[in-house]
Order: sequence, then C-alpha cells, then structure tokens
Amino acid sequence: MYAKFLKRPIDFILSLCAILVLSPLLLLLTVVGAFAMKGNPFFTQLRPGKNEKIFRLIKFRTMTCEIDETGKPLPDEKRLTKYGKFLRSTSLDELPELFNILKGDMSIVGPRPLLVKYLPLYNEQQRRRHNVRPGLTGLAQINGRNLVTWEQRFDFDVNYVENVSFLNDCKIILGTVTTVLKSEGISSETAATMEEFCGSNTKGELNI
Repeated sequence: MYAKFLKRPIDFILSLCAILVLSPLLLLLTVVGAFAMKGNPFFTQLRPGKNEKIFRLIKFRTMTCEIDETGKPLPDEKRLTKYGKFLRSTSLDELPELFNILKGDMSIVGPRPLLVKYLPLYNEQQRRRHNVRPGLTGLAQINGRNLVTWEQRFDFDVNYVENVSFLNDCKIILGTVTTVLKSEGISSETAATMEEFCGSNTKGELNI
C-alpha cells in the first residue's frame, strides 16, 4: 500500500518543503558555483528512471570540462575541483535533484540513477533495480556508498526493491544523515568517484 499509494505523495510534499526551506542555500550555491566553475554551475545528464524511462538528472557541477589532446575528458581526479570535493563530501551537489523528485522522475529513497550506457550491461536480476523510481539516497548509500563493489551495490538495490516500506525508507534517510555527517564512502579505493561498470555475467561476477 505504501509503495503504490503513499510513497509518491510523500515524496512530492517533502521535496516541495525542502526546496522552499533550502531555497536560500540553493541560490547561494548557484551563485558561488557559477564563479567557482567559471560558468554554468549545474550538471545535467540523461539517466534511466522507473521502467528504464530516460530523464534528465540535475546536480551542482563538481568537475571542470577539461579535455586532453584527443578531445577526451581528463580523468575525474584531475577535473574534480576543491569546491567540487567540498560539495561531494557534504552531498550538497545532490540538492538540485529535489526538483527531479518534485517532478516525479525520482524518489527520496531508491536505487541511485546510473548511466544510460549501463542499461545493456545489466543481467536480469540487476535490471530489477528499475522497477521503482531511482532515489536521492538508497540502501547502497548507507552501506559503503562508493566503497562497495558494483555487484554489492546492485544486491542492495534489488534488496530495496523487494522490501519497499515506510519503515525502511525512514531507516535509510536516518542512515544517510549519519553517512553524510561522517563523509563516508565518497570515493572508491581506486578512483575519485566510482569505477566504471563494465558488465556482469549471469552469475553476477564482474567482467573487467
């Protein structure tokens, strides 16, 4: 009942209230970001949502647009600015996603929306993560964030899909507050953000 009838209205009300309350902070970060990033303070990217419907995610920009001599973007660790690291460590870069929640593209709690190019790489079990709206935070985000492997992350995502409840959402939101305050799991052990997902076989083992 909660997942079908109550979750979306609650998301709408809470995201609207959050936008109104945090509007001064959103405005401040927009202005500061415009100076820090020397231009557009927002980052937008197409992501798959519920039932793999594509939407445009919006975040505060944390990396520059620098490219190498071949025209390819420089590695994340070279494009991630000090200001961007601050935004990521406090999760302030995620605040614009409140508008995605208000619109109905996302939920407050759910599997994080990943890249469109990953869609063909999921096995059938992993693809179930798209049975619900993607979230601002999720079960994987309070259980290691970017420190867990892709397989562990997908296991958390599917576990959430199978156990959507008001109580679980409350626990995840409270766990997210603790994770953010401790600045845990922002980077993986080998990258400034998270290594690229390269696909899984039917047993869920990485094919790298």
